[in-house]
Amino acid sequence: MKNVKVPVGAAMRAVGLRYAYRRHAVLDGVDLTLGRGVLAGVVGENGAGKSTLLRVLSGELRPDGGAVQIEGRVGTCPQRAVLHPHLSVRQHLDFFRSAYRLPGLGRSAELVEMLGFGDFLDVPTGQLSGGTRQKVNLTLALMHDPQVLLLDEPYQGFDWETYLRFWEIAGRLRDEGRSVLVVSHLAHDAERFDELWRLSDGVLRCGR
Repeated sequence: MKNVKVPVGAAMRAVGLRYAYRRHAVLDGVDLTLGRGVLAGVVGENGAGKSTLLRVLSGELRPDGGAVQIEGRVGTCPQRAVLHPHLSVRQHLDFFRSAYRLPGLGRSAELVEMLGFGDFLDVPTGQLSGGTRQKVNLTLALMHDPQVLLLDEPYQGFDWETYLRFWEIAGRLRDEGRSVLVVSHLAHDAERFDELWRLSDGVLRCGR
């Protein structure tokens, strides 16, 4: 893979990303630059490859071609929460605190309060509703205060109030200079983004 440089004022750059499942090209030369302090979105039909793109950007998948460069810490929130069903919410938070080498749980406590799931801290995640599991998933992605956030439909299963709270959090992060990329299939979210791209036929185009 070729090396790329992140332009001044940007937090992430991807150049010529290619990825195929068997012979089907999911990403066919995707270019993307995410600026600092930008709330951006990638929209597209189900099966268009949005989740694959996010997994490549986060480093979870190695692309068949192209390269990605990211400046600073990265937080990722996959579409499906990857949680151990027998561990409580509190145990997940403490495990990730240790993994991130954080001195305490101050940031995660703020997120727990904002997202409203403090009553479930000692409940095994396997007993939580899908929406509450997704709140835990989002908190784990944000608790180390990353500079770049890659979020795959992070509000899936949220009620309306929590959905609006998510956008409040996203806007606050953007205003603090964080770079936030949200993958969504919901076209009505378009007005919330500073920048919008549409993924179709493996190519990323301006979505405005």
